Amino acid sequence: MMATLPKTKTLALSLDAGWLTVWFNQPERRNPLTDEAVEDLAAVIESIKDQRDIRGITIRGKGGFFCAGGDLKGFNAMATGATQDAMRMSRRIGHVLAELNALPQVTVAVIEGAAMAGGLGVACCCDVTVGLRDAKFGFSETRIGITPAQIARYVLQKCGYSTGRRLMLTAARFKGEEAGALGVLDFVASNTEELEALEQRVKQDVLECAPGAVAACKALIIGMPTTPDEQKVEFAAMNFSGCLQGDEGKEGVASFIEKRKPNWHTEI
Repeated sequence: MMATLPKTKTLALSLDAGWLTVWFNQPERRNPLTDEAVEDLAAVIESIKDQRDIRGITIRGKGGFFCAGGDLKGFNAMATGATQDAMRMSRRIGHVLAELNALPQVTVAVIEGAAMAGGLGVACCCDVTVGLRDAKFGFSETRIGITPAQIARYVLQKCGYSTGRRLMLTAARFKGEEAGALGVLDFVASNTEELEALEQRVKQDVLECAPGAVAACKALIIGMPTTPDEQKVEFAAMNFSGCLQGDEGKEGVASFIEKRKPNWHTEI
């Protein structure tokens, strides 16, 4: 089945060999997370979440800049407006980040230039983060009198409670090499060529994995922490047996025994 993608105004979409690249595409504004950008991202997530022919997603920014974070002009107007409007905006980005975090495909953030505040939060929702050594990072919210409210859970998820707490409370600013040491980046590249090579390596690894198993593994990872301890064994058993007895499980075991590559294996 041919993948279908939505029309977007603030994002550029590129689908190649089962891999979708989502570009923040307002480089003249340093790719802010405007309301329109959030809605575009929501539309992309909704359109691809059930499409197993899309094996993975890369998120990056046009113009050599990942994402500047929330739209401060919009925040300024909302600061003197109705409380329910501010709440509505915050809830919306929170729901979209939760959908991104739970997306069944593998998600990769490729960071050049800078990833700031909410933009860095988007990256922390992704399964793999790759960035340039000289890229800039920061949780700037408390410097301007607000909080990293909806991204906080993903920051803590990405780099751990103690580190995430310190970074957000102090509005920390740091570069790519330190981001790697902090756990914000999984891989640090010295130049663009190395950055592209690292992304390709991640993509190749993912394309050797069964797409249904990847989706089930993501559900296992996300669901396990909220599953009561007495139900964890049953939850894991159901997850495992569903995969083993499905078409992918049968094909994967057979291909291993027969010493051949499974039918989902793709070379790039």
